[in-house]
Amino acid sequence: MPYHLVGRQTNIKQPVDNEHIVNKKITADVAIAQKLSLIFIDLNLMVSKKSYMTWKKFSGEVLHAPILAEVEQIIEKEYQLGNRLKVCIGTDSQVKGKVIDFATVIVFLREKKGGFMFISQERCTQKMGIKQRMLAEVQKSIDCAYALCPLLDLYQIGLEVHADINTSPNFKSNAALREAMGYILGMGFVFKAKPEAFASSYCANKMVQ
Repeated sequence: MPYHLVGRQTNIKQPVDNEHIVNKKITADVAIAQKLSLIFIDLNLMVSKKSYMTWKKFSGEVLHAPILAEVEQIIEKEYQLGNRLKVCIGTDSQVKGKVIDFATVIVFLREKKGGFMFISQERCTQKMGIKQRMLAEVQKSIDCAYALCPLLDLYQIGLEVHADINTSPNFKSNAALREAMGYILGMGFVFKAKPEAFASSYCANKMVQ
């Protein structure tokens, strides 16, 4: 029996073209990913003129070795002490007159034994709106997470990316939630927003006050 009968109503359903639907969805996903990539590339150019980040401990002691070497050294030390680790990365910023201070933190959590962090701080003179600034924070955290990911995978250490963005639409930072969440999850990282995003909302926030 033909799928479509001309000239009268029929209860026979039109065949579903699954391949067309899948291709349409893939095309839409690619378009969204490309749009987000362009947004974050532009933000990265705006807020970072350096090809590296200077890191320090909470005490103020500067880390002179590359951050990968420093992190691996920490992992080895903690493992020797019998500690299991999880890493949380977050960034916060504060507008101070005509400049914006950014702080990115790598928080090392020991299972049931507290934690510690490495900090990188930068200053930006580019004027930004609230959404733009929130996405710039996410970009910095993603850059850091992307650099550390292979090392953490090697040692089977969990990694979370925290965004200082409120899930409630009553707050201005919520305007960046969809893009930030899509970008972080799209990169394959675990995403945490307020109130669970302590790495950005508390640790990084403390460094920019």
